[in-house]
Amino acid sequence: MTDPTAASAALEALAAVTAALPAAEDRPGQREMTELVAASIERGRHLVVQAGTGTGKTLAYLVPAITSGKRTVVATATKALQDQLATKDLPFLAEELSELGHDLDWAVLKGRSNYVCLQRLREMSQPSTGQLELDELSATNKLEIKKIAEWAGESETGDQAEMEWSPSDQAWRAVSVGSDECPGGDRCPMGQECFAESARRRAQTSDVIVVNTYLYGLHVGSGGAILPEHDVVVFDEAHVLEDTMSDTVGVDISPGRFVTVSATVRRFLDDPQLVGTIADLAPLLRDVFSRHLNERLSTPLPSDITDALEDARLRLTRVGEAVESIQTDVEDAKQRKLRAQKMIARSMEAVEAALTAGDDKVPFVSGAPQSPRLEVAPLDVGPVLGANVWGDHTAILTSATVPSSLAARVGLPAERTHSADVGSPFDYEQQAMLYCAMHMPQPRSPKFRDQVADELIALIEAAGGRTLALFTSWAAMDHAVEAVRDEISVPILTQRDLPKPALVKAFADSEETCLFATTGMFQGVDVPGRTLSLVVIDKLPFPRPDDPLLSARRDQLGASAFSEIDVPRASTLLAQACGRLIRTMDDRGVVAVLDPRLGTARYRWDIVKALPPMKRTRERADVEAFLRELTADESPEAS
Repeated sequence: MTDPTAASAALEALAAVTAALPAAEDRPGQREMTELVAASIERGRHLVVQAGTGTGKTLAYLVPAITSGKRTVVATATKALQDQLATKDLPFLAEELSELGHDLDWAVLKGRSNYVCLQRLREMSQPSTGQLELDELSATNKLEIKKIAEWAGESETGDQAEMEWSPSDQAWRAVSVGSDECPGGDRCPMGQECFAESARRRAQTSDVIVVNTYLYGLHVGSGGAILPEHDVVVFDEAHVLEDTMSDTVGVDISPGRFVTVSATVRRFLDDPQLVGTIADLAPLLRDVFSRHLNERLSTPLPSDITDALEDARLRLTRVGEAVESIQTDVEDAKQRKLRAQKMIARSMEAVEAALTAGDDKVPFVSGAPQSPRLEVAPLDVGPVLGANVWGDHTAILTSATVPSSLAARVGLPAERTHSADVGSPFDYEQQAMLYCAMHMPQPRSPKFRDQVADELIALIEAAGGRTLALFTSWAAMDHAVEAVRDEISVPILTQRDLPKPALVKAFADSEETCLFATTGMFQGVDVPGRTLSLVVIDKLPFPRPDDPLLSARRDQLGASAFSEIDVPRASTLLAQACGRLIRTMDDRGVVAVLDPRLGTARYRWDIVKALPPMKRTRERADVEAFLRELTADESPEAS
């Protein structure tokens, strides 16, 4: 007789679905995680679970969520993972679990700007006002808009990700609206047909709703106004949760915001001089913000920023009053008016929030000199998550690498939270070697970069290419490329050469090619098999000491800041980088860390313990022998 508990039901379902996989494998960690997730959902307790590469964590949280019968939101760190769930994992589960009596309805929900706006398309087709807008666009943009309109007439979702071609940003912006602009489906004549509203309606009736973590953060910041009611939330790749919440529940004011506002207002208000006062805010704020680039600011804000924001508030008020005063019976014009009012109101809210920021917020200026932006982030995301998430939902936080301080940093209540590590199915002791180059100088030494190049040359030759070299700065990467390229017999690709998807594909398609990249590729690169046998990391990836937000959080923590912020962040990012190496049971290779602090610093074991349990060496000769053995084993003659 079957045990009726939630865990038993989930394990039974997991066994059925994994048996249907083309290459079914026994994964004890996957079963353990499934059991933990099922128990957490049944008891209403939060779970933080580290599930190493190869565990199969996606099925381990989806199956018990579905068998629990509770509505679940899955928040992924990237749109790529969101699309994988939508196109692969959930359709597979829906088919397999239906045979066990579990009917599954699921939906993908993205931000409004991901969907084509039918009302904007309709407006663009009007011979009078629409033609005026089209006249401002290039001939290429006009052709793109026509092509988008044809596609929208055939599409069921209106989701840009489903297009077989990529329109320019200008063309897409002309036929889409963001949440700061859209007045809502109930106030739009195309609300019933609206693709974004249709996606929301599907989500309202679905058992599993897939979003990205950024959209979930906007939901939290809005007080729960974006997503439907749900019982369970799963944060996949949870190591980015604190940063994503900092970005989404705070305030972001860029000069470009006011260019967008003026463009939206200009479609309704025929007063170039008045509308121009909004567009003129862009160079004004760019100048003021750039004076404080990468600075953590005081509260209240510095006087020059305060003056500029108060000026912005005054100009927005005047334009808002002018828009409000115009009455029209033309439906398309009404929609233009509503969108203009929404944009003005949202911008006013952002300006007001920045001007009134208190001690629980951290204002700072980020970006580049030509595109600075004012950000106001919460000093601590725990309170907002506590008020809007932890008390209302059961949360599952999972990642291949979970920072030791994660639960505390995001404010999870200790009495309702269980933490676990279900390991990885890979035999890292046999499959991988961790090399710490103890003979290297300290990273601050003027000799460090040249010796990094020397190490790379020796290691790459031993590996026969097949190397992913990761650097903590663009300058370090560029120096290494210049020093190494003419000294080795295999080609090098760099992160400057191609967009990320094309770059990874080019690397994966050529066994001998090396890829030199920066921290943007410490995670999200999946190249199993012979192509990748060596991962080299130049330095321990500590966050910048002058990062304004982290600086404020360090001040709050005092003496414990380094161990609670810097070491966990470096450990997690390094572990993510190490995770690029072993992707299947058959993979073998070396992770080489060229920073001697990994073997000498007082915090070294905190970092080493966060890494996969690879066999370790300090001798380059051991590494070269291991790599040459791999190359020989995998050569055509050997096979």
